[in-house]
Amino acid sequence: MISRGEHGISRKQFSPNAIKVLYRLKDGGFDAYLVGGCIRDVLLGQQPKDFDVVTNATPEQVKKLFRNCRLIGRRFRLAHIVFGREIIEVATMRGHHEAPEDKNQISQSSEQGQLLRDNVFGSIEEDAERRDFSINALYYSINDFCIYDYANGLAAIKAKQIELIGDPETRYREDPVRMLRAVRFATKLDMKIAPNSEKPMTALASLLDNIPPARLFEEILKLFLNGKAQANYLMLRKYGLFNSLFPELNRILDNNPGGLEATFIENMFKNTDDRINADKKVTPAYVFAALLWFPLLERTKTVQNEEQLSEYDAFSQAINSVLSDNAQHIAVPKRFTLGARDIWHIQHRLDKRAGQRAYRLTQQPRFKAAYDFLLMRVEAGETQHSELAQWWTQYLSLDINGQKEMVRTLGQPAGPKPRRRARRRTPKKPTE
Repeated sequence: MISRGEHGISRKQFSPNAIKVLYRLKDGGFDAYLVGGCIRDVLLGQQPKDFDVVTNATPEQVKKLFRNCRLIGRRFRLAHIVFGREIIEVATMRGHHEAPEDKNQISQSSEQGQLLRDNVFGSIEEDAERRDFSINALYYSINDFCIYDYANGLAAIKAKQIELIGDPETRYREDPVRMLRAVRFATKLDMKIAPNSEKPMTALASLLDNIPPARLFEEILKLFLNGKAQANYLMLRKYGLFNSLFPELNRILDNNPGGLEATFIENMFKNTDDRINADKKVTPAYVFAALLWFPLLERTKTVQNEEQLSEYDAFSQAINSVLSDNAQHIAVPKRFTLGARDIWHIQHRLDKRAGQRAYRLTQQPRFKAAYDFLLMRVEAGETQHSELAQWWTQYLSLDINGQKEMVRTLGQPAGPKPRRRARRRTPKKPTE
């Protein structure tokens, strides 16, 4: 236990809505604590974003206390308390899985040791043992304003280490997503994964194949849209985790290390980080368009050779095939796959600029993203498209009259036109 005088944390550093939830649960006769990331971030001097509450009240009991509550989840039964755009997540303290006495409490594991159902409740000490990393097993109480540290979380913060609670292999098998979380916390908090927690990751990376694709999509967003995408990508590759997320791209990268493909992907993640850190918008459609671009090009060649189709028809068929295969690993919502399709199709239309085509293309909702995509391809090494990229860059910098002149002179040699030599007229012979 760390007293208020020792930790120096004030309630004002937390969400007022989270504090309201704590007091409502307390007044209802239950124990309640702020837990996890919000405590960790405040101790690190960072601004917390998510505020999670743990209590000894069951989800049904929480729902009776809050009219603005909805229960979610099957594997983990949780209560979400909704305050406008802010959601305070309330979880019941987890217990161990050895034959729970209450038949309403359900625990189920797969043959690989992965937890499929985890609605087993227990004490705060048991809950701390069930947390993933020691830095996330810190509890803040409004009863005495103390921090309760059950897993040496403060020591891990000082050592700047991401360390699993319990046996690493067992904990990763219970939930393989913990390997992705270890990577994300390490880059986000500028920490290192502890040696004992790091050791089994490569051998267990394939367990991610058992995770539902919809859940992996949410994890991908956290990894690649948090301002640390490039560092996360490199660490995922290091531990072999990227292969379970994007197997075709991973194979292409392995076959040509340090090649154009690797440069393109790293540049994309760097640009994504730059935009996010500058508070600019990044759409997942663009990220997935880049991650599936080289598998798409490879699949296009295969379809074209096998079915003797035109390049455009093979390209269109390959898009459906690549997206279908990707959905087996990561369930990308349709609104983002449609955006990726638009970006890809525009790549094939960028060199068709005559007449009204250039202007009409710029009116497409995804044109700017597709133009940036072309620049990124050239920057990575596709120099054959340099002239096309320069043309579009100049075109977009001009007013309507300048754009019309550029389209009118398409295909004409640069520089002044040669002067035509005047024909000499032969004088007519006088008539006799």
